[in-house]
Amino acid sequence: FRNAFPRTTEKLGIVYTPVEIVDFILHSVNEMLQEHFGQTLGSRGVHIMDPFTGTGTFITRLLQSGLIAPEELEHKFRNEIHANEIVLLAYYIAAINIEAVYHGVSESEDYVPFEGICLTDTFEMYESDDLISHYMPDNSERRKRQKSLDINIIMGNPPYSAKQKSANDNAANISYPDLDGRIENTYAFDSEATNKNDLYNSYIRAFRWASDRIGEQGIVSFVTGAGWIEKSFADGLRKHFTDEFSDIYAFNLRGDIRRNMLTKGAAGEGGNVFGQGSTTGISISFLVKNPEHKGKARIRYFDVGKNLTTEQKLGALRAARTIGNLETDEFFQTIVPNERNDWINQGDSRFSGFYKMGDKSRGASDRAFLNYSLGVATGRDAWCYNFSAIKLRQNISGLVERYNAEVARYTTSSKSLAAKDFVNYDTERYSWNRNALNDLEKAKPYSYSPQYVIPAMYRPFTRTNLYFSGQLNAMTYQMRRLFGEGKAVNRVISVSGVAPRSGMFSTLMWNSVSDLQSMDNGQCFPMFLYEQQDEEPAGLFEEHSPGLQRRDAITDAGLAHFQTAYPGEKITKEDIFYYLYGLLHSPDYRDRYADNLTKELPRIPCVKSYGDFRAFSDAGRALGDLHVDYETVEPYPVTYKQGTPELWNIGDAEDFYRVTKMKFGGKRPKLDKTTVIYNANITMTDVPLEAYDYVVNGKPALEWVIERQVVKTDKASGIVNDANDYANETMNNPAYPLELFQRVITVSLETMRIVRALPKLDLL
Repeated sequence: FRNAFPRTTEKLGIVYTPVEIVDFILHSVNEMLQEHFGQTLGSRGVHIMDPFTGTGTFITRLLQSGLIAPEELEHKFRNEIHANEIVLLAYYIAAINIEAVYHGVSESEDYVPFEGICLTDTFEMYESDDLISHYMPDNSERRKRQKSLDINIIMGNPPYSAKQKSANDNAANISYPDLDGRIENTYAFDSEATNKNDLYNSYIRAFRWASDRIGEQGIVSFVTGAGWIEKSFADGLRKHFTDEFSDIYAFNLRGDIRRNMLTKGAAGEGGNVFGQGSTTGISISFLVKNPEHKGKARIRYFDVGKNLTTEQKLGALRAARTIGNLETDEFFQTIVPNERNDWINQGDSRFSGFYKMGDKSRGASDRAFLNYSLGVATGRDAWCYNFSAIKLRQNISGLVERYNAEVARYTTSSKSLAAKDFVNYDTERYSWNRNALNDLEKAKPYSYSPQYVIPAMYRPFTRTNLYFSGQLNAMTYQMRRLFGEGKAVNRVISVSGVAPRSGMFSTLMWNSVSDLQSMDNGQCFPMFLYEQQDEEPAGLFEEHSPGLQRRDAITDAGLAHFQTAYPGEKITKEDIFYYLYGLLHSPDYRDRYADNLTKELPRIPCVKSYGDFRAFSDAGRALGDLHVDYETVEPYPVTYKQGTPELWNIGDAEDFYRVTKMKFGGKRPKLDKTTVIYNANITMTDVPLEAYDYVVNGKPALEWVIERQVVKTDKASGIVNDANDYANETMNNPAYPLELFQRVITVSLETMRIVRALPKLDLL
């Protein structure tokens, strides 16, 4: 199905469910029905529904489970089992599967059709009338009947899709105004998260829909992504779960493949229970609504355990059979949410009392920085970034030309189609996003200017060229307040955003515009802010961009806060800037407040003595110089397999030093990281393993160099991004990628030396 209908699969978030999960849910729900309501899945009057039935696995396994007694089976099948499916092929398969299984289990001589299945979008059928009732009257009657019933049990595998990756996918998810309005007025209303987009993920919609659909009494059980259990975007959801339900069972099956990759397995996520079908962590939830219960929900949390394989996790579900059999297991715990509606990894309560690094809420005053910004989100990285400034200019000028041609074509058309249905989605010609489609409908022309090509940080220790334009970048956020048009003098402390994919806090300093993912949705806290002025006073700030007025980004209140902490000592805003950078590298600080740092922006405590303050500030300054000027530090003296470079027969330097993809020595799983094969001409040996201890944005700094100093062709556009172009065009040094690796060895070793020498975290 995925191969035949890839767009449908992506759009609807279709993943089919292992039977071990299905059976575990069925038997657990039956157990909970008995415990909380004195009923079973076979009891008359208990209506069961799978609103996203796929090929009918949940219903077929229910019929085969033995949970419905033989004398209950016919009535249950004919009247009290319901299923919905939106995809026509899956709908037919599900109906045939369910009917065939019933025929086998019941041993009936008559073939009984399954009248409980509807071809429908479960969310949409509660939004509007049946638009195809004229063509499918029987289906319409089934829909009406289902909507009139009290549904007691809702279980299944909801779609997981949050949004399309780009407008070029032409697979935008459907909107549901009423359902999304419920989310807005509940989960989103009570969320403290800045970015609430993930609350409109289809599986979160399923939670909201099901919570409302079962009314005052019933059980909801879904297998979904696990993000709702711990991530900050779901704090409002967790609050409403505890308010709306009486008992909650959350079973974390882990399996976040991306987190595993970013942490080199340290996160302990293990295999994913969906195999190749999912890369996100998975959970099974049981939400019990009992009107006799008073007060907040009782929350029980189960963790499958670290580093288990897919087979081990499914085997554990098979062996446990029901969640009740796990309540004496070492992974079971009772949860009491904190005031932030955190359930697990609640963090240190003292953290909330520290001084805020930043706060953009209205009226905020006690904060260290006046303003800060996310990195640039282009929405079309392959087009807007390139190691070659020459190729970037060519790519962008062609992009603008083709966009303007579409504007001309659209304005001369009848405009009977919306822009999204009109444009040519050939990804080799243009990369469409929401901004461009909106601009097209307004007939807004684009213009190209070579001055918008600026240096930028794309990933840690990866400098490249960016076309910095409000027209062609989806979002530039506050970057112009930090760097003007891209060339103003500044330094920024970039910190990982809330809920980093690696699960670990990280920070790095740089001196240029940066990408949103340079530091995993990172926020950039600047030393200076720039404001446009009509007339620049003669001679003022001549070293900065024309027409820009510079001011300190550290607030006066922030300065006063630290001066009060250390009376009589001379402290400047620059001292505070580097104190923050030093403190954010403290292993004590990161370990003690690890959970807090994944849920909110850093807060800054005052260390007990001025001597420690000065030590952190001096260390932060040294680290800042090292990280900003990484391209000029002394290269580490590696050994070369080919002998002394002075004796090499280089000839054509560009050809000799050309890199396509560096790789480690040895073979997986026993890679030799002391050896790095640069290209066919050069192999580095004796790379110190301790250099890999310096991890930034989820991986060792050296591995960022290996990953990014490559020749890469973008599949969609066909654009080639060649790291050797930056070496030859910008640095005028064909050996730049080789030397960069050696320089980052130096940076890594020196960073760890400075970090290990930081004072212990002794706070006021």
